[in-house]
Amino acid sequence: MNTTTHRIVVLGAGYTGMLAAIRLARRTRKLDVRITLVNPSARFTERLRMHQIAAGQELANHHIPELLDGTGIEFVQGWATAIDPDAQRVHVDGLGELPYDALVYALGSTTDTTVVPGVADHAWTLADPRLAHEFAGKLTELAAAGGTVTVCGGGLTGIEAATEIAESHPDLRVTLISATEPGAMMGEKARAHLKKAMDRLGIVRATGLRVTKVLPDAVELADGTRIDADLILWTSGVRVSPLAAEAGIATDERGLIVVDPTLKSVSHPMIHAVGDAAAVRQPWGLVHGTCQSGLPTAAYAADAIAAELRGKPVRPFRFGYFHQPVSLGRRDAVIQFTNADDTPRRFYLTGWAARTYKEMVSSSPVPTFKASKKMTMSVQLSKGGTATRAIA
Repeated sequence: MNTTTHRIVVLGAGYTGMLAAIRLARRTRKLDVRITLVNPSARFTERLRMHQIAAGQELANHHIPELLDGTGIEFVQGWATAIDPDAQRVHVDGLGELPYDALVYALGSTTDTTVVPGVADHAWTLADPRLAHEFAGKLTELAAAGGTVTVCGGGLTGIEAATEIAESHPDLRVTLISATEPGAMMGEKARAHLKKAMDRLGIVRATGLRVTKVLPDAVELADGTRIDADLILWTSGVRVSPLAAEAGIATDERGLIVVDPTLKSVSHPMIHAVGDAAAVRQPWGLVHGTCQSGLPTAAYAADAIAAELRGKPVRPFRFGYFHQPVSLGRRDAVIQFTNADDTPRRFYLTGWAARTYKEMVSSSPVPTFKASKKMTMSVQLSKGGTATRAIA
């Protein structure tokens, strides 16, 4: 009888890494398994709420070891600097090597500050809560002087940041720059509400042109226009950790790990990639990184590893998008319901109902982690229905 402990290492303690580790602990509690969670910080970052921190709001401080209490998971605070997929080892800076029998790669993504000149030097991002707090302090000082803030990027993060800042600091002049129409992914009626909210908050929009350069006090657009700004917040584009590509793990052109239908690396099957770190394909197309898609991949990977340890078959991963929840400050929001491929349906919510819905979505991960220590929680709103039934 084989009594060797099965070693599982989870890299990254964001939304997906936390859920994967905690769910694995519950799913394998009767097996001889040791789970190690590796993360540079002992604080859990609520990325869904980073725009609130940037606008000056104080949020709850969640410590990862406390969230893991009672699970038996070993928490290792440190940077994973290299992976040897052939020897099945992870090197953690200052702590040596961690061997694994299964690796859950959940390193996620961060804002890309490398594509446009000057972004890394002169713009702020929402990638780090410490910088978001510092940015909030700058906003308060600037508001007293009636200064200007420019938010670059008209995706959901940029929209939420611009509206949150404008509502919290009405004396600031807030400009949102977007290469496409803000909310372009939404239906016409939901987008109309979004426009109305931004008009109400006095947000100036510059759309249709890309930022080509960021200066200390301005941004330059593709047509040569210069927009002055006292503070610049960059929310456009994402990049992933180069760790997987550097290790020789098969990745796509973006650096995401290429996975099979069960979320295993196509080149190294002992590695499961989840969330923003995985190139997940469904019959309707590629999954793009959001918490909505990330948590289901984490839950699926945990269940799949546990099933394999018990010798049970694993069905392919199925996923479909359900909604696009967007906060518009603390008193308003818009929810666009979607098809499996994230294209808009007719249904949408606005106002109080949307605000309540959005708050429920943003606040759900931490309670889900806590409840997952005691029961198997559902974290998936849709498996895609007929759009993914072919792979069932």
